[in-house]
Amino acid sequence: MKILEITNVDFSLRQFLFPLMQALRDQGHDVVGVCADGPLLADVRACGLRVEAVPMSRTLSPLAQWRAWRGLVGLIRAERPDMVHAHMPISGLLARFAAWWCGVPCIAYTCHGFLFNQPGSRVRRAMALVLEWLAGKVTDIYLTVSEQEARDARRLHIHPCATAIGNGRDPAVFHPMPGQRAALRAQMGVGAGQVVILAVSRLVRGKGYPELLAAMLALPDNAVLWIVGERLPSDRGVDLGACFAAARAALGARMVMFGYRADVAPIMAAADIFVLPSHFEGLPMSVIEAMLCGLPVVASDISGPCEQVVAGETGLLVPPGDVARLAAALDLLVHDGALRQRMGDAGRIRALACYTQAETMARTVALLAAGRRAAHGTRSQ
Repeated sequence: MKILEITNVDFSLRQFLFPLMQALRDQGHDVVGVCADGPLLADVRACGLRVEAVPMSRTLSPLAQWRAWRGLVGLIRAERPDMVHAHMPISGLLARFAAWWCGVPCIAYTCHGFLFNQPGSRVRRAMALVLEWLAGKVTDIYLTVSEQEARDARRLHIHPCATAIGNGRDPAVFHPMPGQRAALRAQMGVGAGQVVILAVSRLVRGKGYPELLAAMLALPDNAVLWIVGERLPSDRGVDLGACFAAARAALGARMVMFGYRADVAPIMAAADIFVLPSHFEGLPMSVIEAMLCGLPVVASDISGPCEQVVAGETGLLVPPGDVARLAAALDLLVHDGALRQRMGDAGRIRALACYTQAETMARTVALLAAGRRAAHGTRSQ
């Protein structure tokens, strides 16, 4: 069947949809990616996958969303797909309504986090819940990356058959690399007694960077912070440039910012601790990548990470926004190398059992195919 995989920006398509598009193609489906154009699509197109650019927007601007709507409707009518599979909160709403408007035979959605669970005014969150409820009524296949979101979708009557599919990464890419670890640490000037704490995410407020940078000030001098990521052009909210500049002045050589990197795996393998103090998540890929690389994880005790991290066994969970608790958790691991090793080993075993890309893609492809058959049967009656 012909499937349009629709998301918001090139970062999302490259990081989250690319493996699924490959898996669908391998099963013989005609798959087309759809998102706003950007440089990160080059890798996807180089693998022979088609990506069509539509002016998708991550803002709530009526004008921007109207442009995206017109682009989607025009593309869907031209492509005449058997299925539209939408992703991400805002683009997921728009794509599903556009697919319904155009009479697409099967509409699927993968929830990577509910908009109504994100920080914001009560009015905005209520509106997001209503829109999600309405979109659920035109959605044939409703998938979520986390178990909590599937339960929420059923409990709130968004969709009666919401199913969690999880997330996964390739263990052949993300794994311990002793040789590369030693080489990169030497290249970066990491001393024998230093402990590298790694954060990998977009440089936005919701990822908890102000708290992380404040917590670093309370850690001993042998603790080093590596940050991989950038602020996307489509990211909203306050710019953290001043916050990072102040932290750099205070931490000096103890803070290294790598920017966006395609080669995250060897950097992870060279670190000692992974940290993600987010305020909101779906089921973060970065946590899975870190676990596969054998790192203990310190993360916020929120939906998503609390499913991935077994507190006290594979890492530590702390309340979001709590600088003192975050600093204490990191300090414990900085001082205890044996605990780091034990938690990292346990995390890798758990990731191999629960979060491999091959199994996640196989499960998703099977659910999409089964849902397409069920939707076709229902509409044929």
